[in-house]
Order: sequence, then structure tokens, then C-alpha cells
Amino acid sequence: MEKTWRWFGKKDKITLSMLKQIGVEGIVTALHDVPLGEVWTREKIRDLREYIESYGMRWSVVESLPVVETIKYGGPDRDHQIEVYKQSLRNLSAEGIHCICYNFMPVLDWARTDLSHPNPNGTTNLYFNYAEFAYFDIYILKREGAREEWASFTFPEGYGVGRNVLEEADALAKTMTPEKDHALVENIVIKTQGFVSGNFSEGDEAPIQKFREFLSLYKGIDKAALRANMKYFLEAIMPVCDECDMNMCVHPDDPPIEILGLPRIVRTEEDIRWFLDAVPNKHNGLTFCAGSLSAGAYNNVTALAREFASRTHFVHLRSCHIFPSGDFTEASHLGGRADIVELVRIFEKENPSLPMRVDHGMTMLDDADKGYNAGYSFIGRMFAMGQVQGIIATVDRELGIQYKQPGFFD
Repeated sequence: MEKTWRWFGKKDKITLSMLKQIGVEGIVTALHDVPLGEVWTREKIRDLREYIESYGMRWSVVESLPVVETIKYGGPDRDHQIEVYKQSLRNLSAEGIHCICYNFMPVLDWARTDLSHPNPNGTTNLYFNYAEFAYFDIYILKREGAREEWASFTFPEGYGVGRNVLEEADALAKTMTPEKDHALVENIVIKTQGFVSGNFSEGDEAPIQKFREFLSLYKGIDKAALRANMKYFLEAIMPVCDECDMNMCVHPDDPPIEILGLPRIVRTEEDIRWFLDAVPNKHNGLTFCAGSLSAGAYNNVTALAREFASRTHFVHLRSCHIFPSGDFTEASHLGGRADIVELVRIFEKENPSLPMRVDHGMTMLDDADKGYNAGYSFIGRMFAMGQVQGIIATVDRELGIQYKQPGFFD
């Protein structure tokens, strides 16, 4: 596997010289300064590519070239935005970049309620609490129909036994303060979205009103309609992907549950099989995010890797732990529901050159004082990268594949 790292451009507090020292081979990044819906020019792409290459690494994967909302809900300017997307694909290909990780999640990218939840070892991790999310939905967002939906919410079998999320949300409402409400909005909307060229930013003065406006765009859009819009998008861009040898790999929904009344269409085995079969082009593939998939109790992550390895173009190696309550957290890269050792075996057998990144890591030691993006610590991810590099080296020896640590002599 190619050992890659998500890097947020020249303003990232984690520098490329730091990444070179820890064995990173490829960079996963995007043009974060280009506004949503605008063409990525060759000049901007080349400038960043050459900057990365000056440090002895390559721009391996684009994460993300955003699919704007109008494409997802089928707005009147959808076809124009698809043409913009096609031109960006052509420009990336002309600069030697051939892999795009994207998502088709409406409004929100990934969602967590706590960005610094304490672990038993003194570190912190990202955490999702259903009652807190329900409180946000009902009492802060005040979404129409939210109370009724949470009243009928059920956990997967074996989790959340005896738990009533609506009652917990109502109990929370008696103890929450304006300061706690603000922190929850920051965690769910701003700090997890604003740094990835998303719909929200740190400077938004009325994020909840903006959130409601985005939700209103999806009125009447159910799972079937969102699937149809995804198929429309993929069919439209596949000729360009064939022309440019561009791999498109969709990221699973995170968390893999239906939230905020919005359909989620990349969360289960059946979902993945559907979009791969709907557009059976080799360039239409999957970002296998073991973390997102392992947050769904109904997903057998190892079985999914075996089934979809041939259509996987990019791998995120992380793992989630689901508590008996049903709430979940990021786990150690050697623990949780995703068997990363076995996943590495599967992907190294199928395609040992797949780009891989460790994804979310613990916040540990002095990470918390550095102002890193939520989930994207340096020391915590470096620790995870060391664990995963050891797994890859061991598996490669088992398989007779020569492993070389970047930056070292044989």
C-alpha cells in the first residue's frame, strides 16, 4: 500500500517536511481555497502538485473535489455544475492526478457530537452520542418531524437495549445552557465541516439558519431520488473518467445512519452493491473507509473488504468501537470493530499499490495545544501510522512482497 496522509495545504500547521520524516509517500489534499462550484484550474493544481513534489512526495489522491448540493438534490443548475466538475477532472488528469475521493452525503459531511471525548489512557477521540444529536435536531435545529422520528428510532439488535433516545434528549433539554448549545453546534456543524471546503465555515454568523436552508433543498428527496441523482452524476462524468483514466471513489456515509430526515445511500453492503452495479464502469469505485463502515453495527467490515476489494481505489484504515448503548467512538487502530490486520491482508493481495491513509487519530500529548483540525492530530495520527506501517510490513513479509520504509536505505 502507498502510505498517504491527508494534508490541508500550505497553511496546514503540519508541514510536508514533518510528513516526509514519518514515512509518508503520498499526499491526499484538495484546493481548499477554490470556492464551491468553481473550476479547478491547471495553474492552481500545478502549483500545489509541484510544491508537494519538491518535498519528495506526490499528490496521490484528491480529497475532495466537492460534489455541490445542486448535483445531489437535482437543482436547476445541476448540468452546469456537472460540466464544471468535468473540466476540473480534465485539469487534474492533465497534471497527473487520477484518483478522486468524494462523498454524496446531503448537507453534512461526517458528524460527531464530541470532538475531544476522553479515552481511558488519557488521550481523546471523536465521539457520537445519539441523545445529544437528537437534542441538536429537536431543540436547536427545530427540524419539522424530528421529534416523531426520534420517538420511533431503534438501535441495531444487541445495542441500546432499553434505551429511549427521545426521553434522553428531553432530559438533556433541562440541563443544557446557551454555552453548551453553542459547543454542540460548533462540534456538529462548524468544526467538522468548515475546514474541508464544505457548506459551512468558521465565520458563519447564523449557521443554524443556513443549515435549515440547506435542509429545505432536500424536501421531497427520498432514498430513491438521491440514488437517481447519484447515478445521473456518475453516468455524466464517466466518459471523462474513461478519457482521462480518472478513478472516482465515493466515501461511505459517516456515520452510516439516516440523520436529520436526509437519505443516506452509501452505508451498507446493499448500498455499495447498488451504486457499483448501477454504473458498472471500472472508474466508478469505492473509498473503503473502515472507520465509517465499522460505525454501523450491521456491517461486517472484513466481508465487505473481500467483496468489494476489486472496486476499491482508496483505503481509509481506522476503526470504531460501538458501546452497548449504541453510541460509538474512534478506536485504536489495533482495536474496534474493523480488523485492520485482516483488511491489510485483503487489500495487499488484491492490489498492493492502493493508496492508504490512517484517517482520524487520537489527540495525544501536546496535540491539543496545536490547533489542528478536528480528527486530524499530528502525534495521534503519527502513532497510528506507525502501527499500520508495522502491520503492512508484517503482512508483506507473509505474502512475499518486498517492503521498504520510505527515506531509508535497504
